[in-house]
Amino acid sequence: MPDTPRSTYRVQVRPGFDLDATAELAGYLAALGVTHLYTAPLLTATPGSTHGYDVVDHRAVNPQLGGEAARARLVRALRAAGLGLVVDIVPNHAGVARPEANPAWWDVLRRGRESAYARWFDIDWDRGRLLLPVLADTADALDDLKLVDGELRYHEHRFPVADGTGDGTPRQVHDRQHYELVNWRRGDAELTYRRFFAVSDLAGLRVEDPEVFEATHAEILRWVAAGDVDGIRVDHPDGLRDPAGYLARLRAAAPASWLVVEKILEYGEDLPDWPVDGTTGYDALAAVSGLFVDPDAEPEFTTLDGRLTGRHTSWADLTHATKLEAATRLLAAELTRLAALVPELPGEQVRAALAELAACFPVYRGYPPEGARHLAAARSEAGRRRPDLIGVLDAVTARLRDPGHELAARFPQFTGAVMAKGVEDTAYYRWSRFVALNEVGGSPAHFGVPAAELHRFAATRQVRWPASMTALSTHDTKRGEDVRARLAVLSEMPGRWAERVADWMSRAPLADPALAHLLWQTAVGAWPIERERLHGYAEKAAREASVTTSWADPDPSFEHEMHALVDRMYDDPELHAQITAFAAEITPPGWSNALGQKLVQLAMPGVPDVYQGTELWENSLVDPDNRRPVDFAVRRDMLARLDAGWRPAVADDGAAKLLVVSRTLRLRRDRPDLFGGYRPVPARGPAAAHAVAFDRGGAVAVATRLPLRLARSGGWRDTTVSLPVHQCTDLFTGRVYSGSELLLDDLLSTYPVALLAPTDSVEAAA
Repeated sequence: MPDTPRSTYRVQVRPGFDLDATAELAGYLAALGVTHLYTAPLLTATPGSTHGYDVVDHRAVNPQLGGEAARARLVRALRAAGLGLVVDIVPNHAGVARPEANPAWWDVLRRGRESAYARWFDIDWDRGRLLLPVLADTADALDDLKLVDGELRYHEHRFPVADGTGDGTPRQVHDRQHYELVNWRRGDAELTYRRFFAVSDLAGLRVEDPEVFEATHAEILRWVAAGDVDGIRVDHPDGLRDPAGYLARLRAAAPASWLVVEKILEYGEDLPDWPVDGTTGYDALAAVSGLFVDPDAEPEFTTLDGRLTGRHTSWADLTHATKLEAATRLLAAELTRLAALVPELPGEQVRAALAELAACFPVYRGYPPEGARHLAAARSEAGRRRPDLIGVLDAVTARLRDPGHELAARFPQFTGAVMAKGVEDTAYYRWSRFVALNEVGGSPAHFGVPAAELHRFAATRQVRWPASMTALSTHDTKRGEDVRARLAVLSEMPGRWAERVADWMSRAPLADPALAHLLWQTAVGAWPIERERLHGYAEKAAREASVTTSWADPDPSFEHEMHALVDRMYDDPELHAQITAFAAEITPPGWSNALGQKLVQLAMPGVPDVYQGTELWENSLVDPDNRRPVDFAVRRDMLARLDAGWRPAVADDGAAKLLVVSRTLRLRRDRPDLFGGYRPVPARGPAAAHAVAFDRGGAVAVATRLPLRLARSGGWRDTTVSLPVHQCTDLFTGRVYSGSELLLDDLLSTYPVALLAPTDSVEAAA
């Protein structure tokens, strides 16, 4: 087993699929070709948590996953199969939805500032009692408060009572506590502790404090010291006060571990020079998925978007608006705390200036040395948009440039949250021009990635971050990789799509046409999709967009209309038939894209991750849809058939994708010497633009891009690629090729992809 993973496989370990169930996958994962299992967080989370990112006790493995004994069994099973383990950790926040489950939070509520854990959480104690937004939106909500067994109870919620304060009515007792229960609507505006984004159930931790770091990391680091953990994935470093300092401390504590961070990079942004091995792969996702989108279609999709929605809005203006909304509404409490750090200036003007700077900030968060440039860009744009604030903007910016000012330490935590809530969780659901590009780490304003740009990206990765993760699907992506691959086909037929969707929208109108366009694209991208899943997606998308309905204030009338539209897709025979026929038309070229992007992702520089279940076709949408159970028995059986010699057609069963995944992963595992470099392999001939190929130092990957245009132009004809060796084998077909020039019409006659390796190196991975 290598020290640095050669590949990983992400499993969403959860109460319904615990550590023992995960251990049973060891043999399958080894056969698939991965070298390391990569798990969701394993520490004790809020009871019933389906994701594990709401850790409540850092001292132990989640008992709902099987506890410490099950973790030890998992490690033994992995080692027996020759596999390593990568774990996900959550340093930024802790779960506080159920205070009784979190001993540290419970003690803080009970003892206030005198608690030994008060320094654990990022609480603004100067603003009085700790506000807990749990009450119903009614004037008499506190009438439901009860005293039970020495605790305050509000329906299912339990809260501690400070020593000596338990006499009297529930309200009287409540008024003596270090905390105050308030209307849930007050949370976004008045909360007195830092949260994860706008989630009041996740309280920010102060891991910059060495004692807090040690207490919250002791168990993870014990696993590392014991040799049970080989890699660590760090969740949301942008939320930390001092990410660079935190990562330096973590690296010192785990010097030999593979360390990757969930850092979302904007288009063209570089990862800071941190002591890590790289990111979790969203940068690679954007580059690889964009490769299969036709850039020439952008004008037609822009025109279509304007025609369908009745307006023309730039991505820059839309995201400015959604980020400003996030800063002033969802994150108003955080904005208030920041403004209080500049008491010498008018409060409302400071709030407006900080919100404008955050809305104009071009990346999630600025880091030295590039952070100064990003701040300057934000200041320039903010001044252009709000000339009335120039004086305050200058004063605030001066403080942000002072590394010793508290505002300079806290503002970067704010900009990351504003970007995430304003763009990922809002703008991506409002901007429906072409939703295949609306992905975490993506840039919807950049329509497609030319092959030359992909090659530059990959070559730079090979030099700077060769052990950074690559990914196409994660638990946080907005839609599965194969859905994006099919939607990319629309970029090759913009006129046909415009005609089709305009007809559907005229026959089944929705009050929000931008959302309607999103739903129609989603339907054809994931079709056939179960009705309940599409209903669930539609509701989440509409509420995230917050245009005609929202999480805080659902509009029953609009949502009824929206769900009626979804039902009509299934119940109107003519409409259902048309959707089915259109999806069937774009599915084969979508399969070509899916295989192409998978091969590129698996073979390019970096450590490729396979998200659970995506070794077959996978039409998941945003969470929780992408966390559905995976049928591993089907995958095991299909892999055994492939190993027995079956060479499947590219068809509905997805076996061709499993072939590509398993053969590529095995070659990377068994012959890493073939993946030590990166060199573009040029194609020559009339269809050269439709081939993307690269040599990793002996292994050559070849993929087809823009397959519809390729077919319309007459196919590959006499287009060729040059090989670095004179005899090589395609691992997908087993065919042996000789000579330095290969006709793509021959090489890609069975599959739209090929993985070539020197014939004498193939046997171990076949």
